[in-house]
Amino acid sequence: MPLTDVAIRNARPTGKTHRMWDAGGLYLEVTATGSKLWRWKYRFDGKEKRLSFGHYPEVTLKDARAKRDEARKLLADDVDPSAHKKAVKAARLESAASNFEAVARDWFERMMADKAKSHKDKVIARLENDVFPWLGERPISDITAPEVLACLRRIEQRGARDTAHRALQNCSAVFRYAVATGKAHGNPADHLRGALPPARPGHFAAVTEPENIGPLLRKMDEVNATFPVRCALRLAPYLFCRPIELRSMRWSEVHLDAAEWRYIVGKTQTPHIVPLASQAVAILRELQPLTGRWTYVFPGRDDKAQPMSGNTVNVALRRAGISTRDEQTGHGFRAMARTILHERLGVRPEVIEHQLAHSVPDPLGTAYNRTRFLDDRRKMMQEWADYLDVLREN
Repeated sequence: MPLTDVAIRNARPTGKTHRMWDAGGLYLEVTATGSKLWRWKYRFDGKEKRLSFGHYPEVTLKDARAKRDEARKLLADDVDPSAHKKAVKAARLESAASNFEAVARDWFERMMADKAKSHKDKVIARLENDVFPWLGERPISDITAPEVLACLRRIEQRGARDTAHRALQNCSAVFRYAVATGKAHGNPADHLRGALPPARPGHFAAVTEPENIGPLLRKMDEVNATFPVRCALRLAPYLFCRPIELRSMRWSEVHLDAAEWRYIVGKTQTPHIVPLASQAVAILRELQPLTGRWTYVFPGRDDKAQPMSGNTVNVALRRAGISTRDEQTGHGFRAMARTILHERLGVRPEVIEHQLAHSVPDPLGTAYNRTRFLDDRRKMMQEWADYLDVLREN
């Protein structure tokens, strides 16, 4: 009599292994400890054999019967189901050993062993953050040039062009290693020369290497400028907003007790929230007694009813001895934050993009949601401010 779900659920151990038969050679083996294992008995080339289908209840009665029926089809085609199962498993393991991530990690262990730790950390972080999530599980021999380019485009779109070029170099080295070890027949990265814009864009210069940020911040702290301008310069890296948004900040938009700055993004005419780190709140509280009587947090020098000049921050940077052509601009703090928050602090790109007030499509169909990831962004802004302070002090 075929088994039922009720009979299987009620089966109890008897002190020794016993079998509960279904049909077509399928049975449930109940061990002395109460484990329940599906098995199928069959004959191949005149020999009695058994095949395991897994444990109940992970494999239900319906699933076990389906597995039995599939195995019987193989048997009808003169294929040993046990040998077939082993061959499939071996092929799966071979495929896993030849996917991009496995080959890349093998390349990294062998070819990067004598490199400096700081360099190795950057390379593996680049692969883990920007390549493995999309290409890691793909068989390396099947990956095409457009797939690699799509990964690089994601990096480029957050403003990290130099990182995109370095990721291309790393991918190319992995593919060359795969060809040498017989796991790939070609290097798709070879076809991407010229597919990326130059690593150093012509405008919005930005420092994106942590070791260069500390000296930059210290120069900014020592600039000879008015107190409001010094405050604007101190806030720029903490907030990484657009320069026009910083200079147009209104006191009515700043909520110091809530540690938030709420305003309308001029570029998109959408409401936006900037969580304020404790350092930013402290700067604004210090400035409020001086400019709080006027509309703008940073009023103009001659006309207090207008915001300060659009070039004020860049002029202050140059006065501090910082080249706005080759080193850092006011707008460049956005690229600095976007690159390092992802690469060094491990923040998800979508969280960063929302804080940058960029349009980020989401499953709800809205291009931008001012409160999306707000808790994550609040944590990120404080972590970013603390990180900058550490770089400044060191």
